[in-house]
Amino acid sequence: MTAPTEVVSWRDFTMADARGYLAAPTPSDDKYSRGVLGVITGSRAYPGAAVLGVEAASRTGLGMVRYLGPGRATRLVLQRRPEIVTAQGRVQAWLLGSGMDAAARSGRVTAELVAALGQGHPVVIDAGALDLVHAGTGSVVITPHASELQRVLGEWGVDVSVTAISEDPQGWAQRAAELLKVTVLLKGHVTHIAQGTRGYRVTAPTTELAAAGSGDVLGGILGALLATHAQAISNDPSVMARLAATAAVVHGLAGEKASGGGPIVALDIAESVPAVISGLRSSY
Repeated sequence: MTAPTEVVSWRDFTMADARGYLAAPTPSDDKYSRGVLGVITGSRAYPGAAVLGVEAASRTGLGMVRYLGPGRATRLVLQRRPEIVTAQGRVQAWLLGSGMDAAARSGRVTAELVAALGQGHPVVIDAGALDLVHAGTGSVVITPHASELQRVLGEWGVDVSVTAISEDPQGWAQRAAELLKVTVLLKGHVTHIAQGTRGYRVTAPTTELAAAGSGDVLGGILGALLATHAQAISNDPSVMARLAATAAVVHGLAGEKASGGGPIVALDIAESVPAVISGLRSSY
């Protein structure tokens, strides 16, 4: 694949930048106006991914999470978060694919994912739904790590190694965004977000985020932000990149807070999100 055709202005996305996308609800808000996130994640093999994403989304500040994943994951989600709705209904955004394996996905699950992608809502596509990026009809952000991005690009005819992506994440995030016509959040200690001529970098404040399930938490945070800002995205799709960068900031700070210099697990990150958002809102 050739070099990017557009000149992208890359810059660091800071806590000050993130604050503008973390406003508290107003007295006139209700659970629907605050945003409803539809979630199809998890699988028989990886049901925990659903729990982690739903937990993170719930703690990021939205009105409702509507979880529509498989039965075992549904039971675990409800055990952890009894307020989650498991019936069909309206949503403002979707989180799809975390904890799924595209090769093992059933036809029924694939049809459900494609149907969600075809509704025109903002969507986070993660892990086991990345092969369906072409089906998105609304604003889409994908959240791969380097090996997942290699697989996606390979499906689009681009021969690139994981090493090459890891050595030039900025360039490959931009190339992927151009090719796929989506916002790309390429995960790493330095996360790179590319959309059109915009590029943002977010450096994690701790290396403890490199833990199983951490990416599922990031997906939940980002999904919640898309749901709460669905109208803003409709008005200006470029908001997607800034929301993705905001999610990376919140995720990093939550990991740092949970760690306190020691090891953490993914659920610790999700549980620290409300305190991080509170701190960002008040730091003017």
